[in-house]
Amino acid sequence: MGAPLTIEHATVRYRQPGRAWLTAVDAVDLSLAPGEVLGLVGESGCGKSTLARAVCGLEPLTGGRILFDGEPIRPLGLRRRPAQQVRIQMVFQNPYASLNPRRRIGSQIEDARRVAGRGSASVAELLADVGLDADAARKYPHEFSGGQRQRVAIARAIAAGPDVLIGDEPIASLDASLQSRIASLMRDVALRHGASLLFISHDLSVVRVIADRIAVMRSGRIVEQGQAAEVWSHPRDEYTRRLLAAIPIADGLGRLPG
Repeated sequence: MGAPLTIEHATVRYRQPGRAWLTAVDAVDLSLAPGEVLGLVGESGCGKSTLARAVCGLEPLTGGRILFDGEPIRPLGLRRRPAQQVRIQMVFQNPYASLNPRRRIGSQIEDARRVAGRGSASVAELLADVGLDADAARKYPHEFSGGQRQRVAIARAIAAGPDVLIGDEPIASLDASLQSRIASLMRDVALRHGASLLFISHDLSVVRVIADRIAVMRSGRIVEQGQAAEVWSHPRDEYTRRLLAAIPIADGLGRLPG
């Protein structure tokens, strides 16, 4: 099932005119096994999305390397995306911005199926997988709610037959009532189609529910990683403890580790 993803000492730095270099990702080591769900959490601006873009080849590394199925990920630049890297797909935070507003949903999902170059479920089956009727294929993105558009984005990403699916803050723009539902849907659909999942969020409470392992990122570095239950119940790093302490407690019920 799937292919392994290995991040070795990955570093991304930006030159700031007239100022010092900015290090967005600082010597990160991570791995994602086939069929695994890894949650990457941290506050906004900590480098999570930059790392995700580097995994997809959208951001060049300054140092280190990222290996997918044993082969290095290359920056895309202006050239066509290599066939191997099509097997890594991303669902972005804002589905309306990532979908073409002038094209019907069905044709956009069909494009992803064609690019994959291998057999996959039909458009109707993919829509059903994310809880949408087959009629949705005839509609345009503006005819859907935010949560429905994110479902469409998940269906389109899965249509490409990925081995690795990346969710880059895919629930951040959704109502709180939808966030856990969409996160769980993304996990279920990814695993059902044989893809591992790298799920990026600032919400540790949602990640805890869907992830097998959790990695915590601060200022470009991984400060803690481990099994989800262990990180939740016995956080080792002070920053992780602060993230946990910031989670609202419903009805005044305590649930945080002492």
